[in-house]
Amino acid sequence: MTEAIEKFFASEAFGVVGASEDRSKYGNKVLRCYVQNKKTAIPVNPKVASVEGLNTVATVADLPDTVKSISVITPPAVTEQVVEAAIAKGITSVWMQPGAESEAAVAACKAAGVNVIADHSCLLVVLGYSEH
Repeated sequence: MTEAIEKFFASEAFGVVGASEDRSKYGNKVLRCYVQNKKTAIPVNPKVASVEGLNTVATVADLPDTVKSISVITPPAVTEQVVEAAIAKGITSVWMQPGAESEAAVAACKAAGVNVIADHSCLLVVLGYSEH
C-alpha cells in the first residue's frame, strides 16, 4: 500500500460522496466495500435518506468530525465542488475513484495540503470487494 493510501485509511470514519441506492453503481459498491471491511462509512447523497440501510448526509459539510477521509464517486465537475467543501470542512484525505478525477480538484487538494489519491487506484481493488 502506498503512503497516501495508508494515510487515507488512518481516518476513524469515511465519507462516500456520490453514494447511490443503485447496487450496480460504483457509488453503492464503494459504500458496501467499506461495510464489508468493517469500516464506518457515511453516505453523502442529498436526494435520499439512506443507502444500504445507512443514514445519509446531504453534503460534505454535514459529515461528522470523525470523518477525515472521503471517497469521491462523482463526475469531475462535481468533484471540484466536493473538494472545495472538503477543504473547508477540514477533510485531510480525498480519494477520487477512477472517472471522478479532475486536474483542478487534484491541484486544489495539493495546494491545501490535502492527501489526494487520483492515480486510477480503486478502493474496491485495494480493500478487496466481493459482490453479494
